[in-house]
Amino acid sequence: MVIKVPATSANIGPGFDTLGIAIDLHNTIIIKKSNFFSLSIKGEGADRKRFKSNNLFVHIFYEIYEKLLKKRDNFRFEFNNKIPISRGLGSSSAVITSAVAAAYYMYDKDSSKTDILNHSLKYETHPDNIAPAVLGGFTVSILEKGKVLTQKKSMPDFLKAVVVIPDRPMSTALSRGVLPKHYSIKDAVFNISHSSFLTAAFMNEKWDLLKVAAQDKFHQDLRMSNLKELFAVQRCAYENGALLSTLSGSGSTFFSIAYEDDVKRLTNSLKIKFPNFKVESFNFDNIGLKVKF
Repeated sequence: MVIKVPATSANIGPGFDTLGIAIDLHNTIIIKKSNFFSLSIKGEGADRKRFKSNNLFVHIFYEIYEKLLKKRDNFRFEFNNKIPISRGLGSSSAVITSAVAAAYYMYDKDSSKTDILNHSLKYETHPDNIAPAVLGGFTVSILEKGKVLTQKKSMPDFLKAVVVIPDRPMSTALSRGVLPKHYSIKDAVFNISHSSFLTAAFMNEKWDLLKVAAQDKFHQDLRMSNLKELFAVQRCAYENGALLSTLSGSGSTFFSIAYEDDVKRLTNSLKIKFPNFKVESFNFDNIGLKVKF
């Protein structure tokens, strides 16, 4: 079995824990029958010993596999990881959704993405990353009675993702810890209105409205304060053609959307201004998680 799962950018400004989008940057996992258990890691995480001794993918996979198939078989797991770790690009959700999918598809090759998405909630309680990882595209998700309900919009080819990946990670737990316990009605209404308007702009392809719609009062500035260069990244992005520029997930990556014709100018400007950060452009992924036998 070969599994490919995309990176994702979540929140997208005001869409806290609800909005997400899939990027054409993938982790690939190859699973082979074997006489004994083994695993190898290439790329991101290859230098982290705990990823081999206490691998999250393997833990989730076997937990579900043994429950569904009532047995434990040996496999060789080969990971080729392209998604940066602890950078706000959905690396944890990629691991979770691909592990769930691997077990489900070994049990039943006709397993649905809906089942995979809902089972992934056991390990990731917010749907903003897992929904686009499984389904691809731009997704709007809510939780209803323990299930994920999602609306998806495929992204056009003429729009590209531009990501600025700092040389420092941000812990999601620590990043969430800087947020207030309570919000004012004024700020809540601001975010509800902007998140709704942003969703409508995506669905109706009103790309010129993304910038104004992507404003946030809940989390972005507070999290960016942990890495103040991000404020300059956002300014530079908007000055050089970005239609939208927001903190990716809880950070530290900054995510922008731009027209294809503006990508070169945008990426060059960001590279010049932030030489210690990695700047890359990608297509969007409209398919999501893919499995081949």
